[in-house]
Amino acid sequence: MTIDSDKIRSDFPILKTEVNGKPLVYLDNGATTQKPQSVIDTIVDYYTHYNSNIHRGAHHLSNLATEAHEEARKTVQSYINAASNREVIFTRGTTEAINLVAFSYGEAFVNPGDDVIVTEMDHHSNFVPWQMICERRGANFRTIPFDKNGNLRLDVFEKLLSEKTRIVAFNHVSNSLGTINPAKRIIKMAHDAGAAVLVDAAQSVQHVEHDVQDLDADFYAFSGHKIYGPTGIGVLYGKESWLDAIPPYQGGGEMIDQVSIEKTTYNKLPFKFEAGTPNIVGPIGLAAAIDYLNTMPFEEIRAYEDDLLEYGREQLLEIEGLTIYGNADQRTSILAFNIEGIHHYDLGTLLDTQGVAVRTGHHCTQPIMTALGISGTVRASLALYNNKEDIDALVSGIQKVRKMLGE
Repeated sequence: MTIDSDKIRSDFPILKTEVNGKPLVYLDNGATTQKPQSVIDTIVDYYTHYNSNIHRGAHHLSNLATEAHEEARKTVQSYINAASNREVIFTRGTTEAINLVAFSYGEAFVNPGDDVIVTEMDHHSNFVPWQMICERRGANFRTIPFDKNGNLRLDVFEKLLSEKTRIVAFNHVSNSLGTINPAKRIIKMAHDAGAAVLVDAAQSVQHVEHDVQDLDADFYAFSGHKIYGPTGIGVLYGKESWLDAIPPYQGGGEMIDQVSIEKTTYNKLPFKFEAGTPNIVGPIGLAAAIDYLNTMPFEEIRAYEDDLLEYGREQLLEIEGLTIYGNADQRTSILAFNIEGIHHYDLGTLLDTQGVAVRTGHHCTQPIMTALGISGTVRASLALYNNKEDIDALVSGIQKVRKMLGE
């Protein structure tokens, strides 16, 4: 393995920070990742040297900004292996990308009595928009349950599928359990039933396979800030045939072709779905993050993170009274747990006093918590720059909290 943990950590300036007088141990990557210096420098360079609006300007700075913005689209296209850069739509994040599909696809193709299927382990951002479109269109909202280990019940899914199924939406990786869902199998099952598929890749695009053509996803959504890029930028991939078939999500600005009192016609892809002045620096920063990742073999990134995850599981399970949630056959990046007698919020707060950053609560997955019979968990989520010393600090911090609280 050629992953050099020390070198990678040196690329992320925030990891030199101290919190409460202790070195920062950042284990909240499922919420957002930190940024390498190359991404920070790229963002500063844009605002310092060629900040301008794009596409319609006739001057030098506008041309530079337009070129960088559209080169970023090609970088994303290459990273996810889209067939064309016309299939790459820039959004504000995964949430907006999913809402775009739910609204536009729903308005065009979901009718009263149709079925929309999601999973009980989806993030609220891939749950609520589909509930909303079902309410508006008079469709049926169906959910796939999961078993005690966090594996989706594909036997139930098979029974839910029918000629009434219009679209299936699911997360490739659960942000609360770390389950890697069998995306290719789910997509094939849905396609065989005549349904379209959206993959929520917010937690997967940086950890597992992300070839949209190999997956055969119809729609695929992710956020820049969870793949070492800036906040406020996301990507919606859609097969060109689907993007041509659904109506625009918002109106105004770049999404128009011709406007008259009688009628408006819409721009070609991808601009049909990019209304208004975009987050210009967002795609540029995202491209820099992808360029950074591309300096390392992805299979070695995957192997490094998998090894770290298993080390974390082994060490945590040595702690008395600790329960890990999410024991699926295939998993990545997430260590979700509770300790008997200690509230998850209290544990997270006391870990912070030791410089260890984790997330607590329901993680925008209340149906998961309901199914598990708990109110929330402590979630330590891993990234490329984490190492075994971070895991050791987490375990040491938990033991100190247990001693402090007399557990």
